[in-house]
Amino acid sequence: MISQAMAMAGPQGGAAGGSGPGAFGMLIPILLMFGIIYLLMIRPQQKKMKAHQRMLGELKKGDDVVTSGGVYGRVSNIADKVVTLEVADKVKIRIAKGHISGKKGDEVAPRPQA
Repeated sequence: MISQAMAMAGPQGGAAGGSGPGAFGMLIPILLMFGIIYLLMIRPQQKKMKAHQRMLGELKKGDDVVTSGGVYGRVSNIADKVVTLEVADKVKIRIAKGHISGKKGDEVAPRPQA
């Protein structure tokens, strides 16, 4: 009776021996790709974001800053989410605090022009 059951199972012999990688074997490349993406893209971006938040938290009156639009100015007032910059004598502008990209002197060197 057992030999008839094995014969009916066909050439696989009833087991999955030699039928290719299992579910875990197919999962390894996906996990490897996620690990590489995390190390090359996500982690550096998180570090950069934390440094930017720290810089915004350390802003004080009198700091020279540059905005994301390229406007240089001196901080004259800091509210909760708004910073007032003095860009020239008696010329003040209000900008969102998140749009300050760095302090003067800390910004990245300009790209070479082709």
